[in-house]
Amino acid sequence: MKKLGLLAVGASILFMATVAGAQQIDVGFGVNALTSPSASSATGNYSPQMMGGGAYPSFSGDILFKHQLGIQGEVAWRARQNIGFGFQPYRPILYDFNGIWAPRLGKRAAAEVMGGFGGESIRFYTPFVNCSFSGCTDYVSSQHLLGHVGGGLKFYVTHSIFVRPEVHAYFIRNNYEFSSPRAFREGVSIGYTFRPED
Repeated sequence: MKKLGLLAVGASILFMATVAGAQQIDVGFGVNALTSPSASSATGNYSPQMMGGGAYPSFSGDILFKHQLGIQGEVAWRARQNIGFGFQPYRPILYDFNGIWAPRLGKRAAAEVMGGFGGESIRFYTPFVNCSFSGCTDYVSSQHLLGHVGGGLKFYVTHSIFVRPEVHAYFIRNNYEFSSPRAFREGVSIGYTFRPED
């Protein structure tokens, strides 16, 4: 337990040092659509179930260092449960951690290009509650690794507030619950930029 506490303190100090050296920090909230190949296009071991459809809220954040290079992370989830195979309620959650390049395009705009890895957590909801030492839930999860590439254009409506149209591509390993290992998220985020020099 003592080692875990020391590790947490060390990670916190490293994170604070990283943030202190940042040239810019961005946070954003978005609403997106998820598209994927249709259920009828499933081949091989993939299930005839489309992953796309519905609204996907998202949260994102990045820390930029020198030359507009940095790290970025985000999470997106289906706002409402979907029904799979005509009876099974489920909700996909997608998260990723990326390297990002965000060059300025003048005073009121910036581009974002990112790539990295993350995971997909599909929650299949049940009519009963499962309890374990970590708590109780009404779902079981299926976890998958994924690769991610994405990009967007930030348009600043004020010095710090931006609107960002964006698109993301996911390449999901062993995504056999759905018709394909690919999914695409398109949407718009509203965010805020913190600049230490301001």
